[in-house]
Amino acid sequence: MKYLILIAVMFSVTAHANDWNSSPNNWNNSASNWENSPSNWENSPNNWDNSPNNFGNTRIIRDTNGNAQGYAVPKSDGGVNFYNQDGTRKGYLPAQ
Repeated sequence: MKYLILIAVMFSVTAHANDWNSSPNNWNNSASNWENSPSNWENSPNNWDNSPNNFGNTRIIRDTNGNAQGYAVPKSDGGVNFYNQDGTRKGYLPAQ
């Protein structure tokens, strides 16, 4: 029984840590954080690295017909920000 309680506590702590890592309230994920802002050149739709016109660009997200729908910008912490073509941040993948 003692081990079951210990496992339950460990699972609870791990689940809570993952919830915080994924939370939009976490500064690392916040749209207010400069690293996530499309005003930051790295995330800008005007940056050639985020352009669908840049042949072979691996940041571009395409639909099943090959049309550009947005782009993904890797973050320094290992996460990824997702933007539509006009630079509106649509989501993120937190660092693992």
